[in-house]
Amino acid sequence: MNVNLASWILRVATAGSFIGHGMFALQGKEGWFKYFEAVGISNPETIITLLLLVGILDIALAILILIKPVRIAILWMAFWGLWTAMIRWPIGPDPVWDFVERWANWGAPLALLFLLGWPRNFREWFR
Repeated sequence: MNVNLASWILRVATAGSFIGHGMFALQGKEGWFKYFEAVGISNPETIITLLLLVGILDIALAILILIKPVRIAILWMAFWGLWTAMIRWPIGPDPVWDFVERWANWGAPLALLFLLGWPRNFREWFR
């Protein structure tokens, strides 16, 4: 198996997911307001501010892993991808298939993390 090629495929797939979602967040996608409301955030101004921050972070992380796949960033991306899938179902109002459809959003970064190797110490999380 060509590990370097597999790593690049997962880096590009993860970055694509995060760039796409980041751009939607920067645009203040109204369809996502219901997910904030599902966790008790209902003020539109607060939601727009949070979406702006999420969008910036998502795009920054996507660019980072294309430049250098830092394990702690990839772990965050896997957790964030899982959270954003779960906010649709079972936490949010959408059917289970909205959750299933987003498995790649957390599965690709998680696979990349394991392909790169689980860190053996604290310092390796930042390499």
